[in-house]
Amino acid sequence: MKPRITVLTLGVDDLERSLAFYRDGLGLPTEGIVGTEFEHGAVAFFDLQHGVKLAIWNRKDLAHETKVPLGATSSTEITIGHNVSSKDEVDRVMELARIAGGTITDPAHDAFWGGYSGHFMDPDGHLWEVVWNPAWAIEE
Repeated sequence: MKPRITVLTLGVDDLERSLAFYRDGLGLPTEGIVGTEFEHGAVAFFDLQHGVKLAIWNRKDLAHETKVPLGATSSTEITIGHNVSSKDEVDRVMELARIAGGTITDPAHDAFWGGYSGHFMDPDGHLWEVVWNPAWAIEE
């Protein structure tokens, strides 16, 4: 398998609330909710980098599409890593998330491996890590 991941889809309970969090709170670019004319089709896409997109889709619709029973959510299944170019940028993004309604679960701090990171949960409990890694160059 060649590494061609182009979309990360998050199941959410309230599409409008999640749209506001990611678009208005974090400033991710989007055309808003599309696909409302289709049953189970309403979704919003956010442009990330190099053609990668983040999608938010109602959990019930995601369960319907994938033929997997809707179950309880768990925040500890995955984290989404957002790498930035400085400690100050980690602090700025964490503050944006807090103001937007995210829950800071792990305030930004110096990490044991030499970097700087913190974690927050979006309104649906998806965990994000905001991290500065001095060994990784970030393309702007």
